Amino acid sequence: MRHDDHVPPETAEAPAALPADRFLNRELSWLDFNARVLELAEDDSLPLLERVKFLAIFASNLDEFYMVRIAGLKRRQSTGLTVRSPDGLTIREQLELVTARTQELVQRHSDVFNKDVLPRLEEAGIRIVHWDELEEQAALRLREYFRDQVFPVLTPLAVDVAHPFPYISGLSLNLAVSVRDPDTGAPRFARLKVPNNVPRFVPVGGADGTATFLPLEDLIAAHLPQLFPGLDVLDHHFFRVTRNADLEVEEDRDEDLLQALERELARRRFGPAVRLEVAEPMDPRILEVLISELEVSPDDVVHVPGLLDLAALWALVDLDRPELKDDPFVPVTHPRLSEGESPKSVFATLREGDVLVHHPYHSFATSVQRFIEQAAADPNVLAIKQTLYRTSGDSPIVNALIEAAEAGKQVVVLVEIKARFDEEANISWARSLERAGCHVVYGLVGLKTHCKTALVVRREQGVIRRYCHIGTGNYNPKTARIYEDLGILTADPRVGADLTDLFNVLTGYSRQTNYRTLMVAPHGIRNGLIEKIRREARNAAEGRPSGIRFKANSIVDERIIDALYEASRAGVPISLLVRGICALRPGVPGLSETIRVRSIVGRFLEHSRVMAFTNGGEAEWWLGSSDLMHRNLDRRVEVLMRVCDDRARTQLEETLDAAMQPGVRCWELGSDGSWERHDGRDYQAELTRRIHDLVG
Repeated sequence: MRHDDHVPPETAEAPAALPADRFLNRELSWLDFNARVLELAEDDSLPLLERVKFLAIFASNLDEFYMVRIAGLKRRQSTGLTVRSPDGLTIREQLELVTARTQELVQRHSDVFNKDVLPRLEEAGIRIVHWDELEEQAALRLREYFRDQVFPVLTPLAVDVAHPFPYISGLSLNLAVSVRDPDTGAPRFARLKVPNNVPRFVPVGGADGTATFLPLEDLIAAHLPQLFPGLDVLDHHFFRVTRNADLEVEEDRDEDLLQALERELARRRFGPAVRLEVAEPMDPRILEVLISELEVSPDDVVHVPGLLDLAALWALVDLDRPELKDDPFVPVTHPRLSEGESPKSVFATLREGDVLVHHPYHSFATSVQRFIEQAAADPNVLAIKQTLYRTSGDSPIVNALIEAAEAGKQVVVLVEIKARFDEEANISWARSLERAGCHVVYGLVGLKTHCKTALVVRREQGVIRRYCHIGTGNYNPKTARIYEDLGILTADPRVGADLTDLFNVLTGYSRQTNYRTLMVAPHGIRNGLIEKIRREARNAAEGRPSGIRFKANSIVDERIIDALYEASRAGVPISLLVRGICALRPGVPGLSETIRVRSIVGRFLEHSRVMAFTNGGEAEWWLGSSDLMHRNLDRRVEVLMRVCDDRARTQLEETLDAAMQPGVRCWELGSDGSWERHDGRDYQAELTRRIHDLVG
């Protein structure tokens, strides 16, 4: 069964006293987040290739937004659903607003690349040229390259009564080519796909250290007569299609989930088109053909000045030009996990107390990864149980689990094969783990298992002891170097008992919903957080210390937002650090005067989720995998863990204090839904220096 992000739970009815316009639109709020990414690309105080990186991130973000969010809106529109979004907009109204905002951002994106970044790259000796700018010798070399490397993989596809309009794969770059028969004068139309297994930016070579590149589509366009011999090539235009990539797996207990998902993955590439990007200018007749054949609306057309698919700019970011990038970042080993240059036993360390690791500042390899690797190699370890949502292509975590199983340990791995865009990789990992003798399960019907948990069972002098990791980020050593995340390593017996119970829920038929130190969705997180928010409101009303601080990727859930409004009305000071979507309006008189919302977007992707409550002076700190969205609270297995270790709580408090201080570079959300940038100190750079200083 598929649920819908846009349909609020039935229990989310608004309290009568709260205004109807108290929510911001989530789709427009997401576009505001991507606009903040774009602002970093526009920031000429950043190193040049870092700006190029943010241009690429903006483009890939927008691709996924269309493949999932806009695709979802269009799917609901096609079914005739009349449900309005929480901010009162119809689906048509949302699509109209999103279309206008997207075209505005695409224009800005193209302008900063074409008018600012490209000239600066050329000054730095990095050039992107067109075919007619090439010198004769370079053109000769590239003609040979085209003949040997490109021409053999090209397939022109004619469109006529004998050749139906070809299938256009999602996110592929294409040429629409107009040709004419010189004998009859009859016009012809053909489609040519730019191959994605050839570098998008073809090295031209250059003197004096200049790195010059020709876009692959320019190279192909210059050689169209070779692809259509005997015909006159009249014109060509570049276009790109985005398709619905949101899977709809019907989960039936009588069907193997793995097989059902593999079937849907095969269907994904044939999803309906939701966006047509065209390079300006485009012949209106060609555009009309594309709109008709792709079955899109003229409103789905995005006009792009200059190059299409700037996500390909990652190739330039990878150039060996350190002077045009941020200084290299080197994570440090947590001081409690090493003795000088020697690694310590993670188990011995955890018997002395919890360890809070903060990635990417603390090394993932010498903390979480080492925890699993030491467990796999330790003869006293009896069992390892772990959830896997996303991991890297060459995963040391998976390799360690395989080694543990081959050594005779009991290894249970919950692999979430429905993790969007990682489905195929996770299916492959699941099969590798099964072949090694691991017990692999795929979670609960109707739910994604998104929590980040690991449990190690160890025999120590005849006694069984449990060691645990609970985090906010995936077990992925690659993203752990660029995503900001938090995790707790602990030997607390209460946490061990809770994780044992949770894995019994995930692998068996247990229906447990109450835990000692955890809140677990879909049953416990929303109600648990709302109860704690209301407790702060009671404390404020009674004159006791109160306060709420949340750090999350997104805050969308209407019931939690309404509870925050009620707490603000009671006088509770509330600080929200939200990287992405925020549907709450802060600073509205009589509604949210005590609430402030800040966003930090920088070198590292702020990804951790932390919830703090003053609780009358006995502060509570929670961290885990859950954002405050319907999908997390209703349709996923998520975990928030109460942080009980004093050192860990102090570290969390210092981190949030630093992020919310005045003078930090950030964006602040206004009551009208607009974000205002404030320049200042780089919070992430300050945190890097502080953690490195602590290590020595």
